[in-house]
Amino acid sequence: MYRFRPCLLLLSGVLLVMASLAATTAARTGTDRAFWVPAPPPPTMVAHYTFDGAGPEIWADSSGKGHTLTPVTGHATPELAVRDTGRAVRFPGPCRMSPCPRLVLRAATAPDLNPGVRPFRFGAAVRLAPNRTSKGQNILQKGYSTEGSQYKLQVDGRSGHPSCALVSGAAIHLVLARVTVADDRWHTVECRRHDGNLAVYVDRVAQGIVALPADLSVVNSEPLSLGGKSAFGDNDQFHGMLDDVWVAVG
Repeated sequence: MYRFRPCLLLLSGVLLVMASLAATTAARTGTDRAFWVPAPPPPTMVAHYTFDGAGPEIWADSSGKGHTLTPVTGHATPELAVRDTGRAVRFPGPCRMSPCPRLVLRAATAPDLNPGVRPFRFGAAVRLAPNRTSKGQNILQKGYSTEGSQYKLQVDGRSGHPSCALVSGAAIHLVLARVTVADDRWHTVECRRHDGNLAVYVDRVAQGIVALPADLSVVNSEPLSLGGKSAFGDNDQFHGMLDDVWVAVG
């Protein structure tokens, strides 16, 4: 996450000191007495997947919220790959002849996975080779745009640019990153709703931003899905490796 550099502003005799490292804001009153306003609490992690457990614990939710994943497959078997000192999930490669292998990882819907109108963020570490891109690959999603409620992180097009989408009703709000992640290297990608905007981050750098309606709400009864929207044809299958997937609200 970003750390904001402390800055001093002198305006109408009021001194504001902002320092995120101190996580507080100080101000001077007319009586020269200081008061301290605590910074907002950090977001609450509601789902986190590292794929480093043993046996069934591979799919466990390390946030402690209990949103265990279940592999849903079609002509595929989940594969793990070594990443640093842990592991990542390797999804099926591109396929032009049926039956094609399909794999998604799903957690059942739950109230804490629905952010409503609150600020929230979600992301993952991804690795995708340039010869494995397609018209669209889902990394993480909950809900469907056709049903009027969704949040989604995906990799768009042959150029491999990540994008974030929020859907409420008929309106789809999409922000596309300026950079590609399809270079066969590990990248962190994050979608962040905050202060009336939706932003996409790649390797902790903002790469795109769009404004959102203040009343936009995302609540649905669909599962949280990683790597695709289903195990059937035309499922927007992710074709790379995935690790450290998370959702945080607040």
